[in-house]
Amino acid sequence: MKIFSITLFLCLFTIGAFAQKLPATQLHMFSIGLQDNDKYVFTEPQFLSGFNIGGYNNQPSFFNNDELYLTVQMTTDTTQTDIYALNIKDQSLTQITDTRESEYSPQKMIKSYDMTEKGSSGTFSCVRVESDAYGTMRIWGFPMDHSNAGKPIYAGIENTGYHTWLNDNQAALFIVGEPHKLLIANKRDQGKTHITSNIGRCMKKLPNGGLAFVHKYSKDSWLIKEYNPKDNSLQLVTATLPGSEDFVLLPDGSYLMAKGSKLFKFNRSKDAEWKEVADFSFYGIDNISRLALSNGGKLAFVSQAGN
Repeated sequence: MKIFSITLFLCLFTIGAFAQKLPATQLHMFSIGLQDNDKYVFTEPQFLSGFNIGGYNNQPSFFNNDELYLTVQMTTDTTQTDIYALNIKDQSLTQITDTRESEYSPQKMIKSYDMTEKGSSGTFSCVRVESDAYGTMRIWGFPMDHSNAGKPIYAGIENTGYHTWLNDNQAALFIVGEPHKLLIANKRDQGKTHITSNIGRCMKKLPNGGLAFVHKYSKDSWLIKEYNPKDNSLQLVTATLPGSEDFVLLPDGSYLMAKGSKLFKFNRSKDAEWKEVADFSFYGIDNISRLALSNGGKLAFVSQAGN
């Protein structure tokens, strides 16, 4: 992949905390389609992380069908990560943050967040490891027009490792701890509701406004569950593939998970167990994780480099 443009939008001068060299990961993308015989097909393979061979290229998030935000640590950097935007259509790479702190897990916000300067046309959020002595992790919001350097969205909620937006006001938060906790946070009044503990990192918004997540019930029992915010109920979907915790939701209601070089799907209205739908070992791809799906049927995922 060629890089045609690199544009710097945010330039903050702070000191990163708990910096470390992250493992090398690779980013891939396929188009996914469904045939009449209920068979998934994966076409148009693309290797997306040629700009950073041997570096950390992770946590992909589609902002639209042609733009993918991701967390990157360049091979030349052993201190921190930044957020980059990859335009798939014209193959351009844009550096979104350039800081001495680390940013992770970019998410497009459903509705613009007031950035105090008359708002903006759109906002994205990410986890920032702040420059204090504790390496405080909070959710920050940034204007898409890059008019300012952003600010914490949930100022009083720390130790946030991952997040996903359920609506323009509420986000599901993965709170790092012993055990890890699932909170639903309200940005209007800064309130928070504890849902459950012992959760996995993957959280996805459901079409009905609820949340799908992995509940690590025990060391050997990981379960996909759905949370309904209307009545605060939890419903079991199925057990995960052994040792796997990343998934996406397909338009037909199926869950898609990976294990090794393979993808599996589960639809509770059709399937009694996970069914294999793809094997990417032909491409030398293995240890698949961190799946992301665009509205236009593009599937991006991460693989472990060197395996």
